[in-house]
Amino acid sequence: MKKIYLLFIVLASTFAANAQKLSFGNMQNQVPRDQRAINVFDVRKDTTAYKGISVDLGGAFALQFQAINSFNDHGDYTGTPNAGYRLNNLTNDFNLPNANMTIGAQLADGVRVNLDIYLASRHHHETWVQGGYLQIDKLDFIKKGLLEDVMKYTTIKIGQMENNYGDAHFRRSNNAYTITNPFIGNNIMDAFTTEMGAEIYYNRNGFISMIGATNSKLNQNVQEVIPGPTTAVTPDQNTTISPTILAKLGWDKQIDSDLRIRLTGSYYHTANSSGNLYSSDRAGSRFYSVMTHSGTIGYPSSNILDSESNKDTGRFNPGFGNWATSYMINPFVKYKGFEFFGTLEFASGGDYKGTDDTRKVNQYVGDLVYRFGSHENLYVGARYNLVDGKLRNSDAEAVQVNRFEAAAGWFMTKNILAKLSYVQQNYKNYQQFGNVGGVSMPNDFYGGKFEGLMFEATISF
Repeated sequence: MKKIYLLFIVLASTFAANAQKLSFGNMQNQVPRDQRAINVFDVRKDTTAYKGISVDLGGAFALQFQAINSFNDHGDYTGTPNAGYRLNNLTNDFNLPNANMTIGAQLADGVRVNLDIYLASRHHHETWVQGGYLQIDKLDFIKKGLLEDVMKYTTIKIGQMENNYGDAHFRRSNNAYTITNPFIGNNIMDAFTTEMGAEIYYNRNGFISMIGATNSKLNQNVQEVIPGPTTAVTPDQNTTISPTILAKLGWDKQIDSDLRIRLTGSYYHTANSSGNLYSSDRAGSRFYSVMTHSGTIGYPSSNILDSESNKDTGRFNPGFGNWATSYMINPFVKYKGFEFFGTLEFASGGDYKGTDDTRKVNQYVGDLVYRFGSHENLYVGARYNLVDGKLRNSDAEAVQVNRFEAAAGWFMTKNILAKLSYVQQNYKNYQQFGNVGGVSMPNDFYGGKFEGLMFEATISF
């Protein structure tokens, strides 16, 4: 936190020393961080005039009360080879509050920079940077009027940033920034990553397009990464990280004052990655410590799972350790106060080229939300989410995870949202025992289920 205090001191000193040169909050082409951000996808163009260098400072805070418990078909298992087993008996209490900070600056006409910071998150005790990017909407900084007709519809983003795969990540909770998510949980198979790369957008007359590429690394370094097996494949195809290719095509149209229709298709492909699209959200999931065991007699201490070390409780990770291809289709319809948002996701991949066959995992999600009241400040909604796929090619059958979540929300102001949610998640076809470090261990997910209530309050500005 000392670094953040120093940052505020530096900013305050800068404002005082340059009061005649700097303005505050006069940002171009920026999505609001309050209720107005709901159902805003991708980048956008606006008519904000450039008035010199401007600084933007924002924040988000979220707090949850969790009343959820977990169950499976082991009960208090006392059979061989383990002397005792049960899932954690979770208490009804508050989770660790989350906090984000955003710092931005308008550097030139059509050029701005954005930095997103996690001040407090489930997975880290310390303050750390989520990502940042440079956004270019005009090339006037090179030459006045350069490619003006093209840049009218084009945006370029460069940085270590949240990569734009699919539309679902625009409706997910990002640590403390939860105001665009009508529910409390994200998708079971939660696609989110921040990698070094660039994206180019061309959006015109309802037509949406994006092409991007990253270096496929969540953590940046110049060392060779070898995610392959200890026995090298000849030729070894796993020693060089390959770029990730991203693409999106779609159509988004406000048909009339009551009806809006949007449909997009997205593509993600990496031939050789050191990261994982479905486990790269380092902030952690919303359902704390669900489906974890208590580490009773007979369990090695490494298997005792807590809310920090096992940040992804409640999620499904297909475990593509090396290469992956994913497609996501997102239909969105809003008619007056009713809105439907869907996700059809088809993912495939594997662990090591030359040794493993391709595995496939599919995900289906449907959100139905009704917004009403003054400025749609109240809403109710329901979501059903199903994931189906094999964890290993050798498995006899695919496992399934399904979740039902119902929620209600109240925007007390456009910056303050309170949500109440009921959730039930079920695990099917998981084996009764699994191999952990050469020891046969009861599988937490065997006949598993968690359910209960959650309350979340969030502030964003």
